[in-house]
Amino acid sequence: MSDKNVVKMSPFQAGGKLIATIVILVVLVLLGTQSFTIISAGHSGVVLQLGAVQPKVLQEGMHFKIPFIQTVVPMEVRVQKSEMSQTSASRDLQTVSTTIAVNHHLDAENVNKLYQQVGLEYNSRIVDPAIAEAFKAVTAQYTAEELVSKRSEVSQKVKEVLHTKLATYNIILDEINIREFTFSDEFNRAIESKQVAEQQALKSKLDLERIKIEKEQEITRAEAQAQALRLQKQEVTPELIQLRQIEAQLEAIRKWDGKLPNVTGGATPFINVGNQ
Repeated sequence: MSDKNVVKMSPFQAGGKLIATIVILVVLVLLGTQSFTIISAGHSGVVLQLGAVQPKVLQEGMHFKIPFIQTVVPMEVRVQKSEMSQTSASRDLQTVSTTIAVNHHLDAENVNKLYQQVGLEYNSRIVDPAIAEAFKAVTAQYTAEELVSKRSEVSQKVKEVLHTKLATYNIILDEINIREFTFSDEFNRAIESKQVAEQQALKSKLDLERIKIEKEQEITRAEAQAQALRLQKQEVTPELIQLRQIEAQLEAIRKWDGKLPNVTGGATPFINVGNQ
């Protein structure tokens, strides 16, 4: 081969070709890594195309996307817990405090709507305020005493109100737990005084009932005795009196020792002992 046909490359040309090759490889790698996304378990993916939320929601697994044009925002759809202390006023204007624990999760098929409306701060923007509003709305319908005696009913109503509020944003309410209600010291003392008064009233009522029963028992016994006396009086007849006299004479005869009584003066008594 002739030296004229051999093209010699300068070091700069060779270096430039190497750089170009590296750049192409980097671009290919970037395109490869940006062409798919993985949605972890317990999450759904919100697809953004040039910043706009897309109607399609990605579920768990690997998905392809358009590199550099589409991005995916993962949102947790597992059960989450929100717990917060609340203070409100009852219908009779008593201050009531409690701690509310709420379990909820996102609607996996509609996380894109929630993201578009609220973003990722849905707990602080939606859930917590909704809990406070539901609690205050329900407690205002009951007196302080009713909040204690109808606790399960109050909890159910709070759950219903909160469910409606959260469903608007595609957040599903799972469970709610309201802990013990606490009131002011003045109210607690008033309740204690009322309970003491009720216990005393109950004791007095029981005492009155006991006295009434005892009186009725005495009346019953007296009536029974009177009835017995009336029956005995009705049974005393002349024949019964004659029989009792004959029995007395027979008893006297059985006890006689055969001697006549010693008497001074007068006639000798005669005792009819019948024929021998």
